[in-house]
Amino acid sequence: MTERLVPAGLHATLVLLRHGESVAITEGRFQGRLDTPLSPLGERQAELAGDRLAHPGRPPQIALPAVAPIEIACSPLGRAAATAEAAAAALRAVHGASGPRPRPEPALLEIGQGPWEGLERSEVEARYGAELEAWRRSPHTSNAPGGELLVEADRRVRAALPAVLDRLARSGGRAPVEATSASGYPPPTSSPAWSLLVGHDGVFKVILLALLELPLDRFWTFSFGLTGITILAIHDGHVVVRAHNLLDHLAPLQADSAPAIWAAPREGSGAL
Repeated sequence: MTERLVPAGLHATLVLLRHGESVAITEGRFQGRLDTPLSPLGERQAELAGDRLAHPGRPPQIALPAVAPIEIACSPLGRAAATAEAAAAALRAVHGASGPRPRPEPALLEIGQGPWEGLERSEVEARYGAELEAWRRSPHTSNAPGGELLVEADRRVRAALPAVLDRLARSGGRAPVEATSASGYPPPTSSPAWSLLVGHDGVFKVILLALLELPLDRFWTFSFGLTGITILAIHDGHVVVRAHNLLDHLAPLQADSAPAIWAAPREGSGAL
């Protein structure tokens, strides 16, 4: 049995924020580790997401402490780094200039898609139809030729998460013995310690499966929309999904939005 990632006694909050729309998405290209910047729309999405995180008490309230995170870790790819910078700026505007600056974390890199990266969806379907179908049906045993296997992504995620969780614990994210609880039932006191991870749809799927102790064959179970916010509450070492893929902060864009703003990425689409 795989060793548990979350230490007993940890009491904190972990937030996952996917990046905004990138230029590759506007062009309908597979991304993977293709490094393209945020589009103008993606920049606005990132600003709105940062403002949402900075004002958790604004209706509709979100289950997030009204304090600055102890750290902001992000994928080194430009679209994630720019989204993290926007979120950090919004948080500093509320909590002060001493708030954390984004820290590049290689483990948050998107899953590598090999020769699919940069190709339009129609090109991938024409040239790699069988491999693409296998990836859709059995992602834990199939991948793009020369791309990263899910087991490899899972390995790097599991190697990096303990340090993230340890920093939460050392920042006050430990519950006293009398405050322990069963999974899903928060203890009577709450910890303000929380961390923000900014990354990608594919790697976030792997992270969520790892934290919830679910097998990799459930890869397609969760979707992360552009700047979707997922809030994971950790009570006495048990991970509870308090919110997943929140997108209400994009409401100001709804009047003139394209469907891609709201839609979750399709399986095997260029969103990865």
